[in-house]
Formats: sequence, C-alpha cells, structure tokens
Amino acid sequence: MGRRYFGTDGIRGKVGHAPITPDFCLRLSWAVGRVFAQGGHRPHILIGKDTRISGYMLESVMQSGLVSAGADVSLLGPMPTPAIAYLTRAFSAEAGIVISASHNPYDDNGIKFFDAAGNKLSDDVEEQIEALLEEPMAFESSERLGRAARIEDAAGRYVEFCKSCVVRGTSLRGFRIVLDCAHGATYQVAPKVFTELGAQVILTHADPDGFNINDHCGSTYPKVLQQRVIEEEADLGIAFDGDGDRLVMVDAAGRLIDGDQLIFAIAQYRKSKELMQGGVVGTVMSNLGLERALGQLSIPFIRASVGDRYVLSHLHQNGWTLGGEPSGHILTLDLTSTGDAIVAALQVLVAMQNSDKPLADLVSGMAKAPQILRNVPIDAPQAISGHQELVRQIALFEERLGQRGRILVRPSGTEPLLRIMVEGEDESEVVSIADALVDRALAISA
Repeated sequence: MGRRYFGTDGIRGKVGHAPITPDFCLRLSWAVGRVFAQGGHRPHILIGKDTRISGYMLESVMQSGLVSAGADVSLLGPMPTPAIAYLTRAFSAEAGIVISASHNPYDDNGIKFFDAAGNKLSDDVEEQIEALLEEPMAFESSERLGRAARIEDAAGRYVEFCKSCVVRGTSLRGFRIVLDCAHGATYQVAPKVFTELGAQVILTHADPDGFNINDHCGSTYPKVLQQRVIEEEADLGIAFDGDGDRLVMVDAAGRLIDGDQLIFAIAQYRKSKELMQGGVVGTVMSNLGLERALGQLSIPFIRASVGDRYVLSHLHQNGWTLGGEPSGHILTLDLTSTGDAIVAALQVLVAMQNSDKPLADLVSGMAKAPQILRNVPIDAPQAISGHQELVRQIALFEERLGQRGRILVRPSGTEPLLRIMVEGEDESEVVSIADALVDRALAISA
C-alpha cells in the first residue's frame, strides 16, 4: 500500500492544517500505540519536541492518544532529535516520537519516529500505522490504560552521551567557539557539552520563545554567526538547526564550511588514523569536489537519494559508518544511530585538535566545484518537476555540460518548493543554466 501521510522524514506541515491538527495527531498516536502494543504487550514510548509554540499542543494530544491505546509514555521536553533516538535505546523503549519540523519556520511542525534501535521506522511499520488511521478508534478499558511521566534527567543523560563520543580524557581547552543554537532544541544541552569538555563558548540564538526557532539564525541562516566569529576573534563557529540533527561551521576568517566539507574533514582524519570503516555515502546533491577529494584518498564514495534515511540505508547495506548531506546531516554510525549535529561537531574538533590544524586547513584538501541550488516556491513541485517542457530543457543543458557537470531537479520532500541544482566547472555557465531552469519552471507553473 502506498503511504498517504509519511514522507521521507515523518509527517510534516503547517500547524492547524491537515495533517498537523490536534484531531489527526490524536488518531496518529493512538495508531502508533496500537501497532507497538500488538500481542497484548504494553509498550513504552518516549516523546520529545523542539521549541515551537505548537509543541505544547501536539505533545499533549500525542500523550493522550498513546495512553488511550495502552502505552506508557515518558515525556522528555525540548530535546534534539538525535537525543530522542539515543534515549529510546537507553531506556529500552519500543519507540521514540519527535515533535519537530527541523529547519522549517515556527508555524510548521511535524511528527517523526524512531524504533527501539534508534532508527527511522521501516516502511512496513509506517504502512501498519497508516492502515489503522482508517479504522475507528477503539480505546483500552480503564484498567489497561497507559501512564505518563516526565524524565527529569533526560538532558543530563544526553550530555554525557555526547561527551562519551570522544576519547576519554579529551579536552577542548583552548578552543574559542561561537555556538548558534537557532533558538531550538539544542539550546540547553549543546552549551553544556562543549563547556564541560573545556571549550570557551560564546552563545548566540539560545533564547527560544516559541516563535523565533530558525528565524534568521542557525544552520540555514549562518550570516550572523559568520560575522560574530570575526568580531569575537573565535577559532570557529558552529550553527545547528532547530532540532539539532544538522550543522554547518564557520572558520576563523568567517568562511562557511558546509556538510560536504565537514564529512571530508572527518573522513580524512579517520583515514590518517586507520579508523575509516569502508567508504562514504553522500547524496545526489553532494558536491563533485567531495567525490574527487575522497577519491584522492582512496576512500570509496557512493550517492544516495536525498534524505538521511536513504543515506542510512546505503550505509547499512555496505557496512560503512560515515555519510551525510551538504545541508549538514552527518551520520557516524560507529557512535550513534542517526544524524547528530553535536556528535558530528565533536568529531571535527577532535580532528582539528589531533592534527593541530585550524578548520580552514582541515578542509583545504577539498576543492568545491561551482554548484548553484535554487529553491523555487511552487504549489505543485511534483507535477512541475516531471513536466515535459522542463524535462526537455534539462536534457538539452545536460547534453551541453556532458561530463563537466550535473543537473538535478526535484520536488522538496518537506516544503512546497522545486529544488534546482546545477553543478559544473564554469561558475558563470552554472548560474546561467540554473537561472534559465528557474524561469522555465515558473513560466510552466503560472
């Protein structure tokens, strides 16, 4: 059966509009509870959230739906997405639920899930949940209802986990770091992790009010961080997104370091220490420069579809541990089960420390090919991406580029956007082709 509600990263949308409404989320959580309670088992399910105002509303209805299906619930409060994956494993829970829309604005929200191993749900489980959404809700009798409690030390447990992802005795003393928490889920735990490891932390965008998450800050808007690093004469800056599963960095000169470059830095360091387990999985959006730089290090590289679940799938298939996306989703499966921005940042800092190189030098071995990404607001991006006029023009440009570049046009999996990526050796040609494709897509949609 095809999935109606689940996308590449759970269920997401505008708050108050289907499916992100209290009534749907009540039914959704009831269905989740029923799936994990099969066979008369009483499941234990964790719920965490980011800092959006709508999190209060959705947390309460999700708790109610789960309890009504006979599941026990542990509430974590505002926590990064990867923290919920970790805590689901740590508490031997059957599932973890994250209420977050990641890097989207505050008036969006979403629901995503982890299984007992801290992995995204399988297609089969998602289909079971969707099937139950079509059935009448049948609540458990009073004696079989679940219970709910709050885990008060959840943040402290996750801080200790992050610190355990570096070699015991590691000290970040001497590092001066500007930390941008995007007014999101990392605002409490990230400063503690880096400070307790000895770094001097200059904190910014760590005062959430329910409305300011990702608002001109964080990994999707690093301009403020770039300027702040220069002003503070810091060694580097780190910006997280709203739910803490992606990051970008800024070097001492204020230059932006994206996910591809960070993956290269980690891979290069691991290769030098004979810690590299196989190759690297990127995506179709990964810069050609990453592929070439890894090739020079004799590190295999393969591309997955966009989305960390696809990167994760290829890593599992190949028995590899390192992969990610240019946006800053970075997976280190030898350390954790999902993309974790804090853990990934620590891997880069350890590489800097042990190689005695500043961030700029650490990534200098990767020369990025000119790449343009245009996000085009369109009501029906799926239909436009397959329109014959646009497909025909893409084919003409691909023929012109030949082996010198790539074109990728795809609908966003989370927003009403058509993403147009053009990559090549000549920047002016890349810009020209991207602009032409944007104009054609807008003309078709008009």
